[in-house]
Amino acid sequence: MEKKKRNTASVVRELVEPIVTGLGYMLWDVEYVKEGAEMVLRITIDSEEGIGIDDCERVHRAIDPALDEADPIENAYRLEVSSPGIERALTRPEHFDFCLGVEVEAKLFAPYNGMKTIRGILNDNFEDSVVIVCGEDAYEIEKKAISRINTVFNWDEIQ
Repeated sequence: MEKKKRNTASVVRELVEPIVTGLGYMLWDVEYVKEGAEMVLRITIDSEEGIGIDDCERVHRAIDPALDEADPIENAYRLEVSSPGIERALTRPEHFDFCLGVEVEAKLFAPYNGMKTIRGILNDNFEDSVVIVCGEDAYEIEKKAISRINTVFNWDEIQ
């Protein structure tokens, strides 16, 4: 079942990405997931200026007719368009490139140098690994060793 969800998301990504980029946004992610009793198709968008509710509505209105026409999903679903948020998950190669120089927190499957969590600046992105700099130390971590990696927002800076 997980494979079908991934395939659905890939098909939808191919369909909506040209529409989203044509409107001047970046397609951050596409998820097709079960939430409670319903299926949700979540389209996540971003831009250099950030994303507001009007941006989400604009993209929703643009992709809804294309999804209806192509009909890539057999079952009923709820369409959501949203921002990736301040502390966003990095899941695709372009996410890592986009977030170079940004503070991240990586949760690891197993300890690396005695740590299961590494927080620092995302310094490099390679095909199979990333480099996170923590103070004077740089750690090259294989992507397959990372269970989750998110950007970190410094809440103290907004006060």
